[in-house]
Amino acid sequence: MKRRVVITGMGAVTPIGNTIEEFWDGIRSGKSGIAPITHFDASEYKVKLAAEVKNFVAKERMDFKAAKRMESFSQYAVAAAKEAFEDAGLDMAEEDPYRIGTIIGSGIGGLECHEKNYKKLQERGPGRVNPLMIPLMISNMAAGNVSIQLGLKGKCTDVVTACASGANSIGDAMRAIQYGDLDVCVAGGTEASICPSGVAGFTALTALSCNPDPASASRPFDKDRDGFVIGEGAGIVVLEELEHAKARGARIYAEMAGYGSTGDAYHITSPAEDGSGAGMAMKFAMKEAGIQPEQVDYINAHGTSTHHNDLFESRAIRYALGKAAETVVINSTKSMVGHMLGAAGAVEVIVCVKSIEDQFIHQTIGTEHIDPECGLNYAVGSPVEKKIDYAMSNSLGFGGHNVSLIVKRYEE
Repeated sequence: MKRRVVITGMGAVTPIGNTIEEFWDGIRSGKSGIAPITHFDASEYKVKLAAEVKNFVAKERMDFKAAKRMESFSQYAVAAAKEAFEDAGLDMAEEDPYRIGTIIGSGIGGLECHEKNYKKLQERGPGRVNPLMIPLMISNMAAGNVSIQLGLKGKCTDVVTACASGANSIGDAMRAIQYGDLDVCVAGGTEASICPSGVAGFTALTALSCNPDPASASRPFDKDRDGFVIGEGAGIVVLEELEHAKARGARIYAEMAGYGSTGDAYHITSPAEDGSGAGMAMKFAMKEAGIQPEQVDYINAHGTSTHHNDLFESRAIRYALGKAAETVVINSTKSMVGHMLGAAGAVEVIVCVKSIEDQFIHQTIGTEHIDPECGLNYAVGSPVEKKIDYAMSNSLGFGGHNVSLIVKRYEE
């Protein structure tokens, strides 16, 4: 029999706050983290905006020497994981370290490190490349560093499914606990790719918004949307087997109820046009949760603000929920924090948990004129206050990766 899995800790580093409290305060107030790029000189770039993490000082969140041996994506993950672990109240002196795992994904890893060292290679020769270049840049190092910093010796993996990485990581952690591989898992996603090659690459792909106005650059489901705004940061949760959590008197935020994951087998960047791939992921998640479409109270959509994603995801919601798709409340956190790539799904699960806790669904800021082709019940103009028993979070990644996670209000 599958074991029940609950959420007992959360941590975040985001463009609108570097702790859960700051992040959620920003969400509730409709704050935007989108602003002109400062990480590099973007004067010659078509894209001028990004959702950068602000005022993050690594040495204030972890050992200074250890931080120097991490790229930003690993630093963000360690900071968020430490917050989540402390929030969960776990004491490693009381735990079997081999029963606590780490599953943290990153879609890209240390792109900036690769960029800087390639420049050194070209300009100054192979002898000038940083000896730590490889362990700095490879994407599994976020999980590795978190495991090292917290002393977690259980399963330690890095899920790489592009923009679905954080969501797949949480889903895989849920499975590992359900079937007895672990009792606790620190899971989520992290990303730090706001650098010249990252912005240039996504711009060449025509994926990014060229809108110079921070207030309207990210406007999911708006008829005038023109691409996503690249973001960065990390979202980490502590998942725990229910009886283990109860035995140590842990505070339980919510329960993981369903996980659906599919592949479109269609196109390297576009979701399946009929929404069937993402739609089936939602159906699988609802089946595991044992609920009908009418019981889904809220959907935190992938909602990137690109033409194809928003349209095809809306079709996917109709595919999965049928008539219930017309009334379920839908929003996109990316309207505030941009697209955090591999971290997005994890941060959006945290939003689902906080939404259940506060009975509050944030508005999709920036969106004013709903695309009639999308045409569902998006939270626009003002937040929605309602009791939420089941919240669904969707993530879609380049390559056709689809993930749907369902979080439920915890009840004995």
